[in-house]
Amino acid sequence: METILTLDHFSKVYRNGRGAKNITFSVERGEVVGLLGPNGSGKTTIMKAITGLTQPTDGLVEIFGAEVSTRREQALSKVGALIEQPALYESLSAWDHLSMAARYYPQVDKARMEHVLTLVGLAPYAKERCGKFSLGMKQRLGLALALLSEPELLVLDEPTNGLDIEATVEIREIIIALAKEKGVTFLVASHLASEIEKMCSKVLVLYEGETLAWETKEEALRLHPSLEDYFLDKVREKKGPVVL
Repeated sequence: METILTLDHFSKVYRNGRGAKNITFSVERGEVVGLLGPNGSGKTTIMKAITGLTQPTDGLVEIFGAEVSTRREQALSKVGALIEQPALYESLSAWDHLSMAARYYPQVDKARMEHVLTLVGLAPYAKERCGKFSLGMKQRLGLALALLSEPELLVLDEPTNGLDIEATVEIREIIIALAKEKGVTFLVASHLASEIEKMCSKVLVLYEGETLAWETKEEALRLHPSLEDYFLDKVREKKGPVVL
């Protein structure tokens, strides 16, 4: 299989000592890989480094064979991302946001814009100002923007944040279908083990900036009833026995 993304002994440590330390993993084309961990575990730091928003303290991040820190434009040319909350202008509509983004992609036309809005369920609200949008609708628009250029790698930080049950299932199904039918590769971060379990084929378990485990979902579930139990077991292994 073709390797799309590689992190090799990647570290990014901030002045307060938090961040991510000595992270190594790779993602193959068409895979949906999950980063699972609580807030502050390093998920967003890793995703910011992948998308060029922060520089490694050590190690490397490589996309499509190009190192992000030295060949940023080439590395990110086929990458879409939704990191934390989407940056939106409340006075502009969903269509306005897509129109602005489309200026950077000559291949994106109105038909593509209409397609992604339909895909994320925002077509009926295309001309409404974002100031009227719920958190879930803003999250959908962020995903539409990430999908706009038909990227080959999608980096999504908590993509179902703020969505109700029905919308969560719809977004999950979009991710799975694009990976299976179009060969799109996904790196998805979440603090919800159930979400990672339902959509990802591999999981990197993070805790306090370090890797606790890197396995296929099938292997993780071989001795555990759920990915949540697997995560908790790995955390207990790190912390050691509780002294009463």
